[in-house]
Amino acid sequence: MAAISIASHAGSLIRAQVDFERPGFQTGYLEVPYSRDRSAYGHIPIPVVVINNGIGPRLLLTGGNHGDEYEGPIALSKLIQRLKDEPIQGRLIIIPTLNLPAVLNASRTSPIDGGNLNRLFPGRRDGSVTEMIAHYVETELFPLVDGALDLHAGGASFDHLPTLLTAVPTEGKARADYMRLVHAFAAPRALLLDMLGEDRTYSAAAQRAGIWFIGGEFGGGSHCDPDCLKIVEDGVRRVLRELGVTPRDEPPVAQYSTRMLTMHGRSHYVFARHSGIFEPCYHLGDNVRKGQLAGRVFAPHAPWEPAHELYFEGDGIVMCARTYADVEPGDCVAMLACDAAGQG
Repeated sequence: MAAISIASHAGSLIRAQVDFERPGFQTGYLEVPYSRDRSAYGHIPIPVVVINNGIGPRLLLTGGNHGDEYEGPIALSKLIQRLKDEPIQGRLIIIPTLNLPAVLNASRTSPIDGGNLNRLFPGRRDGSVTEMIAHYVETELFPLVDGALDLHAGGASFDHLPTLLTAVPTEGKARADYMRLVHAFAAPRALLLDMLGEDRTYSAAAQRAGIWFIGGEFGGGSHCDPDCLKIVEDGVRRVLRELGVTPRDEPPVAQYSTRMLTMHGRSHYVFARHSGIFEPCYHLGDNVRKGQLAGRVFAPHAPWEPAHELYFEGDGIVMCARTYADVEPGDCVAMLACDAAGQG
């Protein structure tokens, strides 16, 4: 019997209801195939807005990469309302709720497949729902744009100081152009993030695609902080104005001079080593020293036993702090950063 040949299809299985090349203001959905018991031929409709007008920068703006982080989705939804009647130059692709199933479930990961979108790039065209979304972003959307902004917060398990996440180019002009955008956003801090070698993220995918990337962590605790939301809204408006996308907009004057920070690998993370109830011995934003007590883990079934103590392994400022008191071995309870020499 002759072998059956199955053709390979490189394109995404996700169908866009919008035409990314058509001039004007469009709304529609990205249809992610999802066949299940209640809907054999169904799909998940992820809202997308495309605005095209003449020659100019081409940008992708996303929020809701994690479903329990709200400053990005709200800021981008408000931006869409603002841009309905405002002329732009170039092309904007705006997706406020990129991982819609997780957003509707108010969870970091998708309730459908348990997927963490920001740890699944480059994804798979024939994978799970979350893998298909990652694959679509990396193979279909990134080739359409010059740069991307992906807006995050700390989610339910973390509270994060409002901070841009950066991937600064090393070459002269590209570096200068990038830093111009960082300072236009004017967040209180900008961090050269060290993910301990993690390359499955949105930012890593953007770098593979050869486009510039700016991210951010703005608040946490699975709620929307009004001060963090204002930083995001105003920052995005200033970046668009700086790029010439919104030449008529007059965004608010920057309130912060951005402090450039970096991380020193594993020494800037604190992980629990035992299960129990965590008592933090620091506050968000504290300056701490190597060897300083970071917290204690108490055993709920043996309160008479001494608590297990955790210590900081490096010097720095506490950038994010765990909100959940219950911990298991491997849970991150704090992350530090320090000033980045020569990165201003």
